[in-house]
Amino acid sequence: MVASYVFYGTWNPPFAALLFATTALDFYLGARMGAASEPRARRVWLVVSLVVNLSMLGFFKYGNFLLQNFEGLVGLLGFVYKAPHLDIILPVGISFYTFHSLSYTLDVYSGVIKPTKSLRDFVLAVSFFPQLVAGPIVRAADFLPQCVKAPLWNRDRFLWGLWLMNLGLFEKVVLADALLSGSANSVFGHAAPLCALDAWTGTIAFAGQIFFDFAGYSTCAIGAALCLGFQLKDNFRFPYAAVVFFDFWRRWHISLSTFLRDFLYIPLGGNRGGAGRAAMNLIIVMFLGGLWHGAAWTFVAWGILHGCYLVIERVLIGVFAGKIQASGRLTQVFLGLLTYVAVCVGWVFFRAKDFSTALRLLHSMFNGGGGELILSTREILQVGIVTVLTIIFHWRLKISPSRKRPAGCPAGFSERLGPLWAAPSS
Repeated sequence: MVASYVFYGTWNPPFAALLFATTALDFYLGARMGAASEPRARRVWLVVSLVVNLSMLGFFKYGNFLLQNFEGLVGLLGFVYKAPHLDIILPVGISFYTFHSLSYTLDVYSGVIKPTKSLRDFVLAVSFFPQLVAGPIVRAADFLPQCVKAPLWNRDRFLWGLWLMNLGLFEKVVLADALLSGSANSVFGHAAPLCALDAWTGTIAFAGQIFFDFAGYSTCAIGAALCLGFQLKDNFRFPYAAVVFFDFWRRWHISLSTFLRDFLYIPLGGNRGGAGRAAMNLIIVMFLGGLWHGAAWTFVAWGILHGCYLVIERVLIGVFAGKIQASGRLTQVFLGLLTYVAVCVGWVFFRAKDFSTALRLLHSMFNGGGGELILSTREILQVGIVTVLTIIFHWRLKISPSRKRPAGCPAGFSERLGPLWAAPSS
């Protein structure tokens, strides 16, 4: 716990105090919910937790964004208002540790866990340094039981953690940063029209970059935690082998998608209430999921686009469910590639700095912008080879999971990397 606070405080000590204040408040509110005998009182304490946590997140992450949009809205109504620019420093990891802390009060309220009596354990659950600044989002219900007994030394588990950290660093440093980021930055930073080959190469490069960057960090975090005797759940499971979008979101940023499902989609009504209500719930969840990633309308557009994907897919599956389930391997591969292309279209909005850049790039992808080729042959081949190998590996790992989990391997990783350590057939 102390090491986690030293780790976070070396960046900006006052924000370590903010982290502790958030954690201590939710610890207190969880205790009050546990002691309350009436549902109304429990609900009041939960509302306090939600309001305080989301207000802090809203102020630091979305303060200027909200003021700018309020200024624009007032202007449309014919009034002149100049919004002040707030010199806000965004606390590193606030999106993640807010959800870490909120998961506790939400789970206590729903009865999933009982309030912990150990402030130390809860502080560690929220601030545990491997997952503090960039996830995965760790639910208190998953972490707190591991704090009951001090973890003991385990050689296999420690070596396995080191191996995962090396794998994550390879994904992040070599694949994301060295091989893919340059092409993505060149294309998304180019102000003039692009030819279709450049536009697609840059978009596909970013699709690989964001996966290897984020999955690499999550793998490092899980490996570091494993070295210290704690198990964090897997956050990515070969998402580019997904055949449909629901499958994609079961494989991409799993800790976020399950958080939104359990604490937002289901409380909104989920699939109950008819197809129209379910569709609206999906759009709301993906809208907020997009906004969670960043304070810009391009992130919102990315979230809404995925919400529309999911709604359209739900309708199509209802019509063609039997045919999809009975389809052969080639049809599955075709649907998988179609899903991948649609996901790449969404990444354009996620990466672009504004809508004009995104629309210009999409026009170049599908109509050809008529510009000159800006990427070298080496860069195009580099992106192409990495992308093809990534998709092949994802499909291979998806259809051939391992038959045996090695000693010390955390649950989920044998499914993610299966054939790399699958037990030999007898």
